[in-house]
Amino acid sequence: MAPPFLASEYPPAAPEDALFHIIPAPLERTVSYGRGAAGGPEAILEASQQLEAWDGYSCPGALGIHTAPTVDCGGDIETALGHIAQSIRGALVHNALPILLGGEHSATLGALRALKERYGHFGIVHIDAHADLRPHYQGTIYSHASVMCRAVADMGLRLAQFGVRDICLEEMQIRRDFNVHFLDAPELVRTGLPTALLPENFPEAVYISFDVDGLDPACIPATGTPVPGGLGWYDALEIVARCVNNRKILGFDVMELAPLPELRASDYTTARLVYHIMGILERNAVLPKGRQKLPRL
Repeated sequence: MAPPFLASEYPPAAPEDALFHIIPAPLERTVSYGRGAAGGPEAILEASQQLEAWDGYSCPGALGIHTAPTVDCGGDIETALGHIAQSIRGALVHNALPILLGGEHSATLGALRALKERYGHFGIVHIDAHADLRPHYQGTIYSHASVMCRAVADMGLRLAQFGVRDICLEEMQIRRDFNVHFLDAPELVRTGLPTALLPENFPEAVYISFDVDGLDPACIPATGTPVPGGLGWYDALEIVARCVNNRKILGFDVMELAPLPELRASDYTTARLVYHIMGILERNAVLPKGRQKLPRL
């Protein structure tokens, strides 16, 4: 059993005292290439013990980290998604930020369902090598390649995608049909990051969904569907920071780590990504009501 997230630096906080609720969700049903995503959450928790409390700018863990019990992802996919949604609801009861650790990307749908129940309409900031907009893939509408189609087509959520570099014609049409905003990896390489990353009419409340294959495989090679030409570490973090600046943040997920013993650096980098996003949110986003930011040094 893995230790709680960053327990090496911060004693695990009670649910009511923690801003950040870590929710491990080892879902693996529809992977279509490399396997092993079910081991992602445990590997992230183990690697987090090597992180420093100071992320270079602040110590976001000082606002409290609670690691929830690992979600039971057994049974059929709808049952697993129901369990994930229930764990997210548990964080929301405490006015906390849920942080879902995957697992394959289809697990995000459970989080989105719980958040829509609570907040209604919101936007998704999606960093990924793939658009994940296929209506169905390999016989299921719950594929990891379909999760964002479920979000826009079934749930009516707004979507902004960054770093995509593997997309089919059908997904390009869905982008047009559902007004998906996007800055794909080739464009970002040619032109750099624009000052305004989101359209003016994008919802003020946002959820971040970060597939680690959105980063270039040089950063995190241990993922099921690596694609060359991805985002660099600092560009990806800058995208997150700009997209959440002065916006209400609802939570985030980090998905699709498929740990391999010979690529332990991927586990550490993913844990570091989780903690750095926590820091970005603490410094830049509008936190849930009643939650305070840290004093600046």
